Amino acid sequence: MINGIIGKKVGMTQLFAPDGTVTPVTVIKAGPCVVVQKKSAAGRDGYDAVQLGLVEDRPVKLKNVTKPMQGHFEKTGAGTPPTRVLKELRVEGDGEVSVGDKVLVDQFAEGDPVEVVGKSKGRGFQGTVKRHHFNRGPESHGSMNVRKPGSIGQSAYPSRVIKGTRSSGHMGDRRVTVKGLTVARVDAENNLLMIRGAVPGANGSVVVVRKVAK
Repeated sequence: MINGIIGKKVGMTQLFAPDGTVTPVTVIKAGPCVVVQKKSAAGRDGYDAVQLGLVEDRPVKLKNVTKPMQGHFEKTGAGTPPTRVLKELRVEGDGEVSVGDKVLVDQFAEGDPVEVVGKSKGRGFQGTVKRHHFNRGPESHGSMNVRKPGSIGQSAYPSRVIKGTRSSGHMGDRRVTVKGLTVARVDAENNLLMIRGAVPGANGSVVVVRKVAK
């Protein structure tokens, strides 16, 4: 079976229980997805996986797809429409999967443990205080070292800055996996998945929700 689904982050909201308990959740429009390609351990791929395509409200016009990708979708032989988002997910356990099969949000249930993979928000070039949570220097008595990183190397030995030294640089905009999340509610009619807690990425960004063993 396919252990996950592709979706887009909608935003955060709250769920209220009958006793008044408030649960912060992230709403994800998950799927519908279609199986575009199948890989098997017996073939040249060497592992069992599927390539999923996220079916969006606005379909992709064939003229806007490159010729190599047109051939990729036509090679499936299932008449699957071109999709903007393609992700590969492993196939685990029993169950036959074929090209053209739909993957819907109803595979999840309330209380299922999941992990979400997405791309974090890009923060641009940032200093060490914001990027690595360095402490600030004194701001009184004429101090000139308020937000500077301080010493980053030695003069005698090794006379260079060691690789991996925390410093200023590009922050965010990288692949992030958040584990330990649970499904709070499933709206199969509207393809909505509500996950307890926060997930990476800005609103509208693509995320992958994967099931994990309890």
